[in-house]
Amino acid sequence: MREMESDVKTKVAVLIPCYNEAATIAKVVADYRAALPDADIYVYDNNSSDGTDAIAEGAGAIVRYERKQGKGNVIRTMFREIDADCYLMIDGDDTYPAEDARAMVAKVLEEGADMVVGDRLSGAYFTENKRPFHNTGNVTVKKLVNRLFHGNVDDIMTGYRAFSPLFVKTFPVLSEGFEIETEMTIHALDKNMNLATVAVGYRDRPEGSESKLNTVSDGIKVLKTILLLYKNYKPMRFFSLLAVICFIVALAIFIPQMVGFAQIGEVPHGMTLIAAGFIFVVGLLLLICGFILDTVTQGRRQDFEVRMNMLELLLKR
Repeated sequence: MREMESDVKTKVAVLIPCYNEAATIAKVVADYRAALPDADIYVYDNNSSDGTDAIAEGAGAIVRYERKQGKGNVIRTMFREIDADCYLMIDGDDTYPAEDARAMVAKVLEEGADMVVGDRLSGAYFTENKRPFHNTGNVTVKKLVNRLFHGNVDDIMTGYRAFSPLFVKTFPVLSEGFEIETEMTIHALDKNMNLATVAVGYRDRPEGSESKLNTVSDGIKVLKTILLLYKNYKPMRFFSLLAVICFIVALAIFIPQMVGFAQIGEVPHGMTLIAAGFIFVVGLLLLICGFILDTVTQGRRQDFEVRMNMLELLLKR
């Protein structure tokens, strides 16, 4: 954690990505202004057509814009443009009560956490959320990410998070949409960052406020993101699994041909034997790819650690 001089005011930035949240944004800004009176509250409008930006500005928020559609694009711009000692990210739909904000900020400023996860799933989420497939999706993603990346994160897809400047300035945003939260979690696990959890309240959207999340299409995007990042972050395991599948298929094709050769003195199906050899070679190539990419990944991890150390020195100055 960065040590702060006693006469320097700690700066907290509340980040609110918004798209058509006119029904709730004024209340959200007011609630977080009351919870964190010294914080700067930023609302980044993402092409809203309902006057969200004007309402947010009237409520006292600092309003900025991101024209590329998608939550991931908004967060990329937020992280690039804003400098703070602690970043608190929330949604503009009034689903996260502001009373948990101080505890999350304290985890960063006082305990040195790099990312604090606002855990909805341990509280009222499953009773408050009126879209049952969202419940199933959240649990599925949680189990999958924790299993593949050896984590113990209680809520993978929550939009309520706090970050240190070290996380914000080293996180490479690749996702464009709602899969950004999954990407953040996997990045933190892979880079062995200091994670903390705060159990937070949750309430369903009020009447007149509609969710922008599509259960099927966005769920598929999240699963694709998990698979892609598993390939990128764990190439040896990913390509070894594919290689093993190829070896099993090749063996299953090869054995009957050898049994036939032993019985009648010739291979029953020559082309089938050639196919088995081809699949076996593909498995070997996949295994070699895994070894090469794993070496590249290890080098990138070393470079990342060096950059982290350099950034930590700059932040302390």
